[in-house]
Amino acid sequence: MQAIIDQYKATIRAAAEQKTPLQIRGGGTKDFYGNSVVTPSNTILDATAYCGIIDYEPTELVITARAGTRLADLEAALDQKGQMLAFEPPYFGAAATLGGCIAAGLSGPRRAAAGSVRDFVLGVRLLNGRGDDLSFGGQVMKNVAGYDVSRLMVGAMGTLGMLLEVSLKVLPKPMTGITLHMQMDEAAAIEKMNQWAGKPLPISATCYRNGGLFLRLSGAESAVRAAQLKLGGEELIEGEVFWKSVREQTHEFFQSADSLWRLSINPTTPPLSLPGEQLIEWNGGLRWLLSNENLGAVTIRKTAKDAGGHATLFRSNKPGISVFHPLDPNMMKIHCVLKEKFDPSRILNPGRLYPEI
Repeated sequence: MQAIIDQYKATIRAAAEQKTPLQIRGGGTKDFYGNSVVTPSNTILDATAYCGIIDYEPTELVITARAGTRLADLEAALDQKGQMLAFEPPYFGAAATLGGCIAAGLSGPRRAAAGSVRDFVLGVRLLNGRGDDLSFGGQVMKNVAGYDVSRLMVGAMGTLGMLLEVSLKVLPKPMTGITLHMQMDEAAAIEKMNQWAGKPLPISATCYRNGGLFLRLSGAESAVRAAQLKLGGEELIEGEVFWKSVREQTHEFFQSADSLWRLSINPTTPPLSLPGEQLIEWNGGLRWLLSNENLGAVTIRKTAKDAGGHATLFRSNKPGISVFHPLDPNMMKIHCVLKEKFDPSRILNPGRLYPEI
């Protein structure tokens, strides 16, 4: 495995010397996400060769694996011990890797109940834009002064370094899980989801679309059944199939040819007055919007900002629109400083996150 790392180092150092951009790529299942790397002459740096689980301590709830490890293999190992990645990362394809999961920073339906990807990252090993082999964090939770570099890699889209290894906190799988379905309008659903979020109920996922509210209850069977009696609704027999379709975007909602926007906002925000079909997750904190050509990015992003959040153009065939919500000048300055420190030659996925980095 060291020979693979040495090859990565040599490739990065040669690219830095020649100012040649590199596109870091794992399984390629999230190639659609983010801005295009800014040059057509980029060289792909394939991360899949460096793969495999390095260390797994079920009793310590920690797993360390190489970034090229397929998520399916990682979760299969966890499943054998009755454990899971609690943030439910979307795959978008069988070839999805751990490194791609961390770089994209995307969480699935359980995020509002369990936490985000960033919350579970304990440590990383990476190669920066100079080809230096660096390690940050470890296998235990601890507070450190300054930047938490391990978690800076979450959602950085490979612009700060090539991930080599990641240590993650894992959790036991719930003993029981059921999905409830009930009919109500959007405003009532948002109100109910937020009311229930403040109560000791074993709700692990929520989804609303077209008059239907879906709740997943997870935990001890006695707690799940008690919550079912209290909340009412009809049990959905194929509950796990439904949640997988939402996580992997195979649900019919996501099959539209319209642009797909991801609005992360204050969960108590009332129904958004934007044209286009919507699907709501995370107790109202995540609003997926299907938008046609007539609704501009400025309008959508202003609406998200007014609701205390931001809007990402998650999937689109329209050129010329930046995928990620514009940063304020001070925040962009911080991003640029980080880019300079980690990748002074600006060769790692340039422009994938923002044109400036």
